[in-house]
Amino acid sequence: MRWTCPECGRQFGKPRQGHTCSPGLTLEEYLATAPPHEPPVVRPVLAHLAQLPEALVEPVQVGLFVKRSSTFAQLRTKTWWVALMVKLPRVVTSPRPDLKVQSHGSSHFHTYNLRTPDDISPALLDLVTEAYEADAG
Repeated sequence: MRWTCPECGRQFGKPRQGHTCSPGLTLEEYLATAPPHEPPVVRPVLAHLAQLPEALVEPVQVGLFVKRSSTFAQLRTKTWWVALMVKLPRVVTSPRPDLKVQSHGSSHFHTYNLRTPDDISPALLDLVTEAYEADAG
């Protein structure tokens, strides 16, 4: 169940969840101001997310937060790439994350640096789906 902040209209997994209260952007606004390397990488991930019925993509200034009952993935703009962070209930070694897996309790955060659409493999999209399914609430 999602809670919507009455001030900024953003949705969260917990009532009155702490956040920077500023309105999100539309996806069109976000992509219009994105650096040139970002839209070609983000669009295939967005197309995949569109197949997941309860996935909510929230554009904010730092990137795209992907939520179901909580944030299960993020696409963060970097200087030369887009960092895809996926929250999973297990540690994954394949595809190999680009950064050390960060574990917090039973959640494991895997980061993949996407420079071109070719970096987005079916196995990586399967991990996004797995994270979505694990976040069913």
